[in-house]
Amino acid sequence: MTMLNTLYRRAMMMLGVGSVSLTNDDGGIQKVQYQTPLEVRSDTPRLMEFGFSSSLPDGADVLIAYLSGDRSNAVVIASGHKGSRKTGLSPGETIIYDQWGQHIKLTEAGIEIDANGQSVKVINSTTVTIVASEEIFADTPVLKCSGDIIDNAGSNSTTLKDLRDTYNNHDHMVKNVQSGSSSPTSEKPGEQVQ
Repeated sequence: MTMLNTLYRRAMMMLGVGSVSLTNDDGGIQKVQYQTPLEVRSDTPRLMEFGFSSSLPDGADVLIAYLSGDRSNAVVIASGHKGSRKTGLSPGETIIYDQWGQHIKLTEAGIEIDANGQSVKVINSTTVTIVASEEIFADTPVLKCSGDIIDNAGSNSTTLKDLRDTYNNHDHMVKNVQSGSSSPTSEKPGEQVQ
């Protein structure tokens, strides 16, 4: 009976719930400090799905697995944060979100990216290609580009800077001038294209 009691106690102690008070995201595996009504434990490994990583805010809830029912051999296997969780998802929808209200939402109607008033940056790319079957629309007061712009890129190699320079430097022949055989030219455009 003693052996059964020991097995039963270990089985009952295999899972626990706690809250995070500290996260260390250095190294090959993230480690957290959690607390339960019974204990506070540091350097507890937190397992995550491959390709996804997050750093838990203070107070996040965690599900703790105690391997073989041993409370000194714990690993965090699930987490959540009630104050940040996005609600109202339709069946089949997926969302990646953070504590500050930013999210990427995959819906049946398309993909929604909400930066919540922050900047969005694509970094370390050699080429960014956007394939749209109808159009690309930018609703912004200013559209800036630090380099040259080429339209009809498949059949054209002239940049907008080339066109600007050509326009700003061009002049016109003044025809039907009565000053002998000279061919005077008009002045360059008064308003330069910048």
